Amino acid sequence: MNLKLKRTPGIYLVGFMGSGKSTIGRHLAHRLGWNFFDTDEEIEAAEKVSISEIFETRGEEEFRRIETTILRQHVGWIERGRPAVVALGGGAFARQQNREMLENNGITVWLDCPLDVVSRRVAIAAHRPLARDPEKFVALYQERRVSYQSADLQIVITGDDAEEAVDAILHHPLLR
Repeated sequence: MNLKLKRTPGIYLVGFMGSGKSTIGRHLAHRLGWNFFDTDEEIEAAEKVSISEIFETRGEEEFRRIETTILRQHVGWIERGRPAVVALGGGAFARQQNREMLENNGITVWLDCPLDVVSRRVAIAAHRPLARDPEKFVALYQERRVSYQSADLQIVITGDDAEEAVDAILHHPLLR
């Protein structure tokens, strides 16, 4: 396995909302025998409100601050040898400070999911505050792809089979 991953046993899944980070992350963690964490779920549990409510009452900047704090906590645990797969919220990796934090603390995996697939998946989820305006949604998708490209590896998502994506991650040359 990759030396970097041996030093800090963390795999961070990044990608746009609806790309499958949580679903694939659970499957990947199970296959590895590692813990799984979803930063969005952890934020809602810690704050005792939905992400939509945080956006509406406190704003996106406050949400991003909380998100970075949660992420920093996981990086610390991983640095101390607690192996984990962590699914980041869609905007977490778009922030430079978060990318820098993850740079030497495990492997980042971009789940590169086509716009039509994420659009279909997100259309059935009314709880996503940044998906309410279709034009802004497309612009945000394009904008964030620039950040996602700096991930350690890219896995193209071609369908809804999580195990197919997990196999692609585990068989990637970077993880051997």
